[in-house]
Amino acid sequence: MRVAGEVPDNVELVLEGEEWRFGRMRIEAPLPKGYPAPTPAGTMEIKTYPSVRRAEVTASGNSNLGSNLAFWPLFNHIKDRDIAMTSPVEMDYRGMASDDGKSLDESKGTWTMSFLYRTADLGPTGEDGRIKIVDTPPVTVLSIGMRGGYGMSKVNEGLAALREWLAAHPQWEACGEPRALNYNGPAVRMKDKWSEVQLPIRLAAASAPATAAAPLP
Repeated sequence: MRVAGEVPDNVELVLEGEEWRFGRMRIEAPLPKGYPAPTPAGTMEIKTYPSVRRAEVTASGNSNLGSNLAFWPLFNHIKDRDIAMTSPVEMDYRGMASDDGKSLDESKGTWTMSFLYRTADLGPTGEDGRIKIVDTPPVTVLSIGMRGGYGMSKVNEGLAALREWLAAHPQWEACGEPRALNYNGPAVRMKDKWSEVQLPIRLAAASAPATAAAPLP
């Protein structure tokens, strides 16, 4: 459900085979089975993601530098198991809220980089060295589509827009930590890279539909 932003009249979100296109932006690798369509750059959507099996590496410190170190163990993990690369690469940020709560601070908390299995039957959960293979729970998110280079400044830019929307729509509330979905590899030029910044959300208690009381025994 699109909740903010407009797609230009001469630009469409298109799926050709397994490749998504939005103007000059492309997603070359397939998404996991059941994943919703990517959010076009400059728009905001509410959407629900199913459970997905993923391989993840958790670390702390500068995510722009550290993600290079996390990428190759994850790449070798799927290569050794003959698992095809999918998109996006997911980045989760935990415990990184700045002192004023308005942005993420990499001197705090941890980040997790994840490669997603196309389907859960491609391999078991467990551990592979420093890599953990886990099944994520389904999640509903508020998401903003972004264009341009990846990194913490882009995440904080998107996060500010998401929080501004939530402040204007109090029937929804954040219920988890932010994440970024990065769709492109290094071959795509910086200005055409496609990503999303997301916050898990739920209906606020005052807006949730009332449920019938259980009958007395």
